[in-house]
Amino acid sequence: MFIVSLTYKKDLTEVEKYITQHLAFLDQYYAEKKFIFSGRKNPRTGGVILVRNVNRPALLDILKQDPFYQNEIADYDITEVIPTKYDKDFACFAEELLNGA
Repeated sequence: MFIVSLTYKKDLTEVEKYITQHLAFLDQYYAEKKFIFSGRKNPRTGGVILVRNVNRPALLDILKQDPFYQNEIADYDITEVIPTKYDKDFACFAEELLNGA
């Protein structure tokens, strides 16, 4: 499981030019069950994506498809996380990871 933290490196007017394409990118990987959640940071300096069912090389390939990446809108910080303690409502995601799904 990975936490991807995006930090905008361009003004929000540039971000807005690519937001529709970025949302379509996110939708693709939700449909493939690779993204668990995503959202804007507050204040709006970037965003966060929680990713499952991929290894680091595959994740890097996925992120290269993001219009924000392709148009140099954001920097990406990737942190791998292995859940060891979690709320029962999150168990379906954590157990999937721990069982090698």
